Amino acid sequence: MPNRLQNAASPYLRQHADNPVDWYPWGAEALEKARREDKPIFLSIGYAACHWCHVMAHESFSDPKIAALMNAHFVNIKVDREERPDLDALYMQAVIALSGQGGWPMSIFLTPDLRPFYGGTYFPPVPRYGMPSFRQVLEGLIRSWETRRQEIDRVAGQVALNLQLQNNWSESQARFSPEAMRSAAARLYETYDWANGGWGEAPKFPQPMLLAFLLRRHVRKDAQAYRVLRHALHSMARGGMYDLVGGGFHRYSTDRFWRLPHFEKMLYDNAQLAQVYLQAFQVAREDFFWQIARETLDFMLREMQLPEGGFASSLDADSEGEEGRFYRWTTAEMLAALPADLRDLFGAVYNPDATAGVLHRQQDVDALAARLGLDTDRLLGALVRGHEALRQARAARTRPATDDKVVTSWNALALAALAEAARVDEEAERARVWLEAAQRNADFLLTTLWRDDGLRRSWRAGQPGPPAFLEDYAALILGLLALYQTDFNPRWFGAAHQLTGLMMQTFADEENGGFFDAPPDETLLLRPKTITDNATPSGNALAVEALLYMDAFDGRGDWRSWAESTLSLVAEAAIYNPASFGRWLCAADFSLGKPRQIAILGEPEHQETVALRVSAQTGFDPNRVVALSPLPPPAEGPALLQGRPLLNERPTMYVCQDFTCQRPLNAR
Repeated sequence: MPNRLQNAASPYLRQHADNPVDWYPWGAEALEKARREDKPIFLSIGYAACHWCHVMAHESFSDPKIAALMNAHFVNIKVDREERPDLDALYMQAVIALSGQGGWPMSIFLTPDLRPFYGGTYFPPVPRYGMPSFRQVLEGLIRSWETRRQEIDRVAGQVALNLQLQNNWSESQARFSPEAMRSAAARLYETYDWANGGWGEAPKFPQPMLLAFLLRRHVRKDAQAYRVLRHALHSMARGGMYDLVGGGFHRYSTDRFWRLPHFEKMLYDNAQLAQVYLQAFQVAREDFFWQIARETLDFMLREMQLPEGGFASSLDADSEGEEGRFYRWTTAEMLAALPADLRDLFGAVYNPDATAGVLHRQQDVDALAARLGLDTDRLLGALVRGHEALRQARAARTRPATDDKVVTSWNALALAALAEAARVDEEAERARVWLEAAQRNADFLLTTLWRDDGLRRSWRAGQPGPPAFLEDYAALILGLLALYQTDFNPRWFGAAHQLTGLMMQTFADEENGGFFDAPPDETLLLRPKTITDNATPSGNALAVEALLYMDAFDGRGDWRSWAESTLSLVAEAAIYNPASFGRWLCAADFSLGKPRQIAILGEPEHQETVALRVSAQTGFDPNRVVALSPLPPPAEGPALLQGRPLLNERPTMYVCQDFTCQRPLNAR
């Protein structure tokens, strides 16, 4: 018989609806039951595309005997981390403190007043990997709850105090400065893996926020930045981590070489990486970067876009009961799917039998072309044609499941990438497709997820999710501003302005500075304030960036002051540990660099207005903001447009930087 998760909006929760475990969603009913019956809470947090979440569900949560033990002695709560990032962030800190490592599935045990006292990640059904079985964990905790409550209360008190201390930021003596930014970049160069690309050992994750910071360092004339950036971008895109056949990036590499991925595909990874490759193309005009950006965006539109205009959260790693089955090839399968004239070339480039079935190139395209005696452009064209043939053959396979839940902040990251790509793309038809996708996405988010009772975190099949978090507000503000700078529809700017006010009202910590991650919620042990970036940017970093951009458009010195004071809270940590603060460093770069504000007045379709817009937006300038409007500018548009007449009765551009405005210009 299905349990209480059968009507949940989250696909992850619904995956557990037929477990014999008496699961509750997080909420007042479950928490009151734990208090009333004086039972510990077993809190299990995961997400739909998580391979080891599926494994533990199959091994333990589907076992009637284990379920009976859980039901008799615990109140069992299942949470989708993508719906409740506040709970995930809070209790992940506790799991790391208790066990020394974190990850998903997250398995944590709480007192009825929500204090954690024991935790881990995956537990096997029998003792192995040096870990106790899940049954042993349960039986041990049942005995402790009955006979050692005082010890449990002591541990829970210590962990809760530690969480509170981690949540209290204090202003440091350090400040972001040009010298501090150089120091942060130097630390990234010192730890860079020149042999394989990226940072760290296995498992190796893409670091789009660090790469975005290096793009800004390159603009600031840091000679080392582009060498590291280019090497990392080429290393990640040779295959394995990057899906050469269908486009888009997998979650991470299980080795340090980027060869063998963990096969799930996340919207947030692909949105951020597409934007970084796009911006690298703008900086270097290297066609390979443009190809990866284009293929990644095309993958998102083809495989993740929903009919309503939103984007799905993820594609599962598994299909047909096997991780990566959809993506793997034997050499024979690969050659059979190719046109005859490409088989020798692909046999020379790829050897999937030797790379666990994954297509991976040992060399970048230039080196590969030289080895094969081919022109680089000709080689790229042949590879694209062969990859398309393989994609068509792969389409006949059983596809991985899709988590079709729409998450506001992740959609906003996709919105920003699509809007920027539409601005950069020189092919009118493709630019139109990307712009229309961005506009549909923005409209969907503003009409479906922004409701009378406020912005929502998620939506699926007509069901809205919980109230939105800081990262949702801030990311959506930035996505709308990116779209405004592409089509200059004042609706997007007006919505961004309104959301900024709501963000300050709902999340600003008036006592200690910065922002809370979550809206007020009486079911929380405490309101978390996450300082570091993770796979997605810190909500606080996004909020700082949003305030700085809104000030550049609208002259809101109070918002800029709050952003700068929040930056001061993290400066010391970010400078000495830049790997965890990539988006913060991008925001600090914007703060230090001072915006280049451009206002264009004229009919948007007028030939001279278009010429001014193109000249204003050419190349990559991370500190540039552009506003455009016919006269008179609308009230909901940026203040940057107000009070600026036409020069010579022709479309006119105004450029201001560092508190100084240049003379207005007409198109030449």
